[in-house]
Amino acid sequence: MTITSFASNGFTGQLVRVEVDIRRGIPGMDIIGLPDGAVLESRERVRAALRNSGFELPKGRILINLAPAGLRKEGASFDLSLAAAILIESGGITIKADLRVMILGELMLSGEIRPVHGVLSAVSAASAAEVGIIIIPDKNVAEGTALGWGEIYGIRNLSELPLLLTAIYHGKANAAGYSQAENKKNDPVDRSSIDFMDIRGLPFVKRALEIAAAGRHNVLLFGPPGGGKTMSARGLKGILPPLDRDESIEVTRIYSTAGMLPADSGLIKNPPFREPHHSASEEGIIGGGKTIKPGEVSLAHHGVLFLDETPEFNKNLLQSLREPVEEGRVDIARAGRSCIFPADFQLLLAANSCPCGNLGKKEAVCVCSRKEVMSYWKKLGGALLDRIDIRIPVEPVSINPASDSNEESSEKIRDRVEAAVVIQKERYKTEPFSRNARISQNRLKYYCGMTPEAEKVYMDAVRKMRISSRACVSIMKSARTIADLRLEKGRIGQSDILEAVQHRRYGEQDFFWCKL
Repeated sequence: MTITSFASNGFTGQLVRVEVDIRRGIPGMDIIGLPDGAVLESRERVRAALRNSGFELPKGRILINLAPAGLRKEGASFDLSLAAAILIESGGITIKADLRVMILGELMLSGEIRPVHGVLSAVSAASAAEVGIIIIPDKNVAEGTALGWGEIYGIRNLSELPLLLTAIYHGKANAAGYSQAENKKNDPVDRSSIDFMDIRGLPFVKRALEIAAAGRHNVLLFGPPGGGKTMSARGLKGILPPLDRDESIEVTRIYSTAGMLPADSGLIKNPPFREPHHSASEEGIIGGGKTIKPGEVSLAHHGVLFLDETPEFNKNLLQSLREPVEEGRVDIARAGRSCIFPADFQLLLAANSCPCGNLGKKEAVCVCSRKEVMSYWKKLGGALLDRIDIRIPVEPVSINPASDSNEESSEKIRDRVEAAVVIQKERYKTEPFSRNARISQNRLKYYCGMTPEAEKVYMDAVRKMRISSRACVSIMKSARTIADLRLEKGRIGQSDILEAVQHRRYGEQDFFWCKL
């Protein structure tokens, strides 16, 4: 019987074969194959768990090799596989069949088995290597079976392992069935978000966020404090459509790798909405650390990364967002090691119009000089700002919160968004992208054809605004989403272009904040 485990390496990972050699000598246990501190400490956990589970420890020197030896092994998920390999080599488990089994689990000294991180990635790696028998902690079964691969068996205590392996060998063990369970803490639609019905006024802002949700476009909300930027931004998650199955698997894998998936959880169905504080470090946002972990850009995969008070973030950190925004992934390189994490997120920024916040506010005096205002906005940088498809000025409005209002609910808006998303996924079913914001440059003309009237308006806007080539592409993508929202599957119309230009023009050539 061949025992394998799993070593995580970014979003992916690699199966690790566990080999044991027991020879005469001073009793002890050595682990080789680039183990980290947690793996080395498993010697004592395994020794105590075997003894407390009623097994007799081998009398001799135990050498454990984790192959391939050049791959660094991290974490406590190797405990159970090490114990299993020792039992097989010492005769505690007497199965001679040529079986390949992947085993994951952290051992307590009593022999109880704790859940571990990265199970979904491990099952995916087992699928690629055609390892069909997988034994994992009982609390990880919902996660492990979500992929629908192999025979998944849950285990609670080390003492159950010999009987379980014997039952598997004789075909008498009951594998866990395919699970469609979702993370109970994440409903398909997050009802805890702010409902647009409760936001009075701001129809232009709500319309822009509807377009952004439908096409997964990047958004900038700017204006004086008290205008409703943050509240509107947080309401965005209430109109996002639920993830499809492939998206759910990717998001769940990231959260499992990061150790943020609760026990007994299946697939995450709700798009993530991440809102880091402006004091966050670059490693916290982009990812990395001593043991490379996904950052906020990856935790927001297929969801939203919301940066409130954007100019307060570190300038270098903001500029490091350009590559993930453009590529939909982040490459993390460290000495002797590199990892790739997916990061196809929707960037949502909110900022005041100036450092003091009074620029554009009625009956208020801005004390900032033009130089200070420009320095404030320079933190964003032209390169990052150029990747924002929709820029929305948000000005305070005087509305009585207690007055009656016929504001549209998030549920109605979400219905239109979901209808537009269905159109996009059907249109791009043979493409590597599924939303308008990700249309590749070479397919732009094919998918964003315009009527003659729309083309004339588009060319006039390009000529008068003297916008960049990326801005031209951005307008076409936004216009495609606007056409999808009115269920127009054909060519982009004149009104679509006009609205897309309206949402894009702010921020070009200091138009808005320097005019105030």
